[in-house]
Amino acid sequence: MSVATEADREPAPDGWQQAADLLTACRVPASFAGPAVARLGTSAADQLRADPWLLLSVPPIRPDQADWFARQVLGSEASPQDERRGRALVGYLLARAAQEGNTAVPATVIGDALGRLRIADPAAAIVAAVDTGTVLPFAAADPDAAGEGEGGQPGDGAGGTLLALARYAMAEEAVAEGVQRLAALADPLDPPAEDAGPGLDPAQRAAVAAVAGNGVTVLAGGPGTGQSRVLAAVAALAAQRGLRVALAAPTGRAAQRLAGQASAPATTVHELLGAQPGGGFRHHEDAPLDADLVVVTEAAMLDAELAAALIEACPDGSRLLLAGDPAQLPPAGPGRVLADLIDSAAVPVTELTQLHGEQPGRVIAGLASAVRAGSLPPVDAPGREVVVIGTRSGAEASHRVIQLVTDSIPRALGISGPDIQVITPASAGPAGATELNLALKQRLNPGPGRHGGFDPGDRVVSVAPGLGVAAGELGTVTGPGDGGLLVEFPGGPVCVPERLLGGLRPGWALTPRRAQGSVWPAVVAVFPEEAAGMLTRPLVYTALTRAGRHLSVVHGAGPALARAVAAVPEQPRLTRLAGLLADTVAG
Repeated sequence: MSVATEADREPAPDGWQQAADLLTACRVPASFAGPAVARLGTSAADQLRADPWLLLSVPPIRPDQADWFARQVLGSEASPQDERRGRALVGYLLARAAQEGNTAVPATVIGDALGRLRIADPAAAIVAAVDTGTVLPFAAADPDAAGEGEGGQPGDGAGGTLLALARYAMAEEAVAEGVQRLAALADPLDPPAEDAGPGLDPAQRAAVAAVAGNGVTVLAGGPGTGQSRVLAAVAALAAQRGLRVALAAPTGRAAQRLAGQASAPATTVHELLGAQPGGGFRHHEDAPLDADLVVVTEAAMLDAELAAALIEACPDGSRLLLAGDPAQLPPAGPGRVLADLIDSAAVPVTELTQLHGEQPGRVIAGLASAVRAGSLPPVDAPGREVVVIGTRSGAEASHRVIQLVTDSIPRALGISGPDIQVITPASAGPAGATELNLALKQRLNPGPGRHGGFDPGDRVVSVAPGLGVAAGELGTVTGPGDGGLLVEFPGGPVCVPERLLGGLRPGWALTPRRAQGSVWPAVVAVFPEEAAGMLTRPLVYTALTRAGRHLSVVHGAGPALARAVAAVPEQPRLTRLAGLLADTVAG
């Protein structure tokens, strides 16, 4: 049984106490002391006295709050034009952009934002931030994408320059270098026999051949296109050639599904790499995986840093297959690795488009394929594989969701309990995740919430690192443990310490982001009126494709749902990886 712990990275008591004393003396809650020490080290208090704007590196501190803190520490010496303030704001703005998924930002955009924050000389602030080494400047591959301006020297805020936090810049460079290394060092295998993978269509057969002939390959496709057949054929090919195979996925449920598809053990990416309680991984460049072939599914969920860790851990001469659906939501962390690999044309990509209609889920797959292409057709499902229920208010949508989960789906289809998942894009409102979780718990597992708000039998989802499982993992509370709460996750039981229970949320109703990577036999996808403004094609598509055998769509967003599906997907995240990968091919 794994035990979630932060003991290896908890601040020393003295360091924490000194930070807490400084913060509280300046009327900042002591709760920020822990994050400050985790970010700055045990000398956080001394660093904050010397540079109070370092507090901006501690989420969710805002610029106005950091300015207030600086005035408490520095008194009349605190100035909006202080160089320390300018360089801290550059890092803050890049961190905010990273939260939106971008690994780089045009220098002109940062300069404009600095101006709005009362920085008189944005170019000097950018140079000061670059001088610290935490921010790196790059020439944009496409100057038009980086904005227009005069000059051109890296770091001066000119057009044609991108700025990136060093951690994400180095992660993308590690991905590009790793892809080049694996592509160059993998010896081609004998091509699969003509009778390998019986029942494969030409595109599926080409995907298997691509894995045999290349160090890095991508398999792209939505539900119903036969990814599972390809994965099974690849596993069979590897067994025939005597290759050591490592199968992984970003979440435990996805790993279980991959194991069934390939008829071989599979694990999460974090478990494969040997995630350490204090951060980092047991397997890395100097301690690579013991594998000749690494297969990762749901690869659309890989952000830049996790992808870098994965690729660096692949040994020389091994090969990597990334399988995923680029039409889904991009990863929760910064980057768009799968999409950048596809866009770069740096590695062979096989896209599966043909729907195979004989398997369960064919109506769901057909609807998903239409949404992927930008249309929302009427549903014809005599077998009730897909049911659409219109509602006129959030309250009515909530009522129908409860009815479906507790009565209609179990009674009509024989699917119940953990095999049904509610997905809603909204957080607030009667049909948002917060209220639906309360209502579903009351019906499905009523209790007083004696253990940090939870009871045995509650469905929970991890939302923070450090719990011993990846964020987004769904589990079931089994009871109190030694100083915490026992939760059964797909990878096994975990004891979550009481101090970390804030990293768990109710899991009866999930957002599409938290549901990504998992598939349930039945899904109730809710699009209430309060969600109308947040709908996008990738979000709708991700929600619908979580269903395996049955999909109920509770629709209350009116024409906004069809408009969101028809609209051209929003501008992709700004990253450097596709250009870096293209350069490796050109080189």
